Amino acid sequence: MAAIEIDGITKRYGSVEALRGVSASVERGEIFGLIGPDGAGKSTLFRILTTLMSADGGRASVDGLDVAQEYRKIRSRVGYMPERFSLYLDLTVEENLKLFATLFHTTVEENYALVQGIYGQIAPFKNRRAAALSGGMKQKLALSCALIHKPSILFLDEPTTGVDPVSREELWEILGHLKRQGITTLVSTPYMNEARLCDRIALMQEGRFLEVASPSAIVARHGRTVWAVRGDRMSRLLVDLRAHPAVETCFAFGDRHHVTPCPGATTRHLREEMEAQGHREVEIQEIAPGIEDCFIRIAGRPDVKDE
Repeated sequence: MAAIEIDGITKRYGSVEALRGVSASVERGEIFGLIGPDGAGKSTLFRILTTLMSADGGRASVDGLDVAQEYRKIRSRVGYMPERFSLYLDLTVEENLKLFATLFHTTVEENYALVQGIYGQIAPFKNRRAAALSGGMKQKLALSCALIHKPSILFLDEPTTGVDPVSREELWEILGHLKRQGITTLVSTPYMNEARLCDRIALMQEGRFLEVASPSAIVARHGRTVWAVRGDRMSRLLVDLRAHPAVETCFAFGDRHHVTPCPGATTRHLREEMEAQGHREVEIQEIAPGIEDCFIRIAGRPDVKDE
């Protein structure tokens, strides 16, 4: 039996369709990512699966339990870390952890081994109020509170948004450790470069799952030749590249533009054409396509975050 089953879930807010019949299954012990831009419907799906919101249509089960009929049992079996920090800011680090343990009828001591690696990093600040913690420390405290009752399934809604790169890397190391302990994790992120850290992902846009597979399978299926292009006037270069007949698609990615060339196009010809239009220091390099390139190809949208 899968850890999570999602079958045709729909949700509407007035005239806005937040979820449009999404379906997928999450296997036990895997890290499954919901990958997509803000507004794709990731948080709405999380709230439905954690029984905080009802779906308008479709069915879903978590740990073999129906989200609509057996929500009380589900709440005792899952850990949920919402996108926004939701712990008690006026309580200390230690008080927050003890409170959440009490709410789930357990103690910190009983399950401390599960959170020791995480909580141990913030234990020196156990008497500090949560409001005074840094973003990375708040993240570790929230994750400790979500795990203290030893859930079988963990839901993390954009846990790395607004967090420094070091804390982001530490979080993914923690998720790998939890995976080795058999905990299933459903994590959402707008950062495409985090997709490769998941066992499987669902590329999500405007309430739909565009593709559900492993990152490597998606790249193998949709990957095309990609050129990374740089020049002295990047904004103007983007416009000229998109207008060039040898360019199929072109989107800005950090300090480069990613170009999907048309069949028969060469880097030499494109460089000469750009230089003829007044661009200097033009560099073109073929690179391996990533999840972000595949997402744009499938969805046709550049509004994804890449770092």
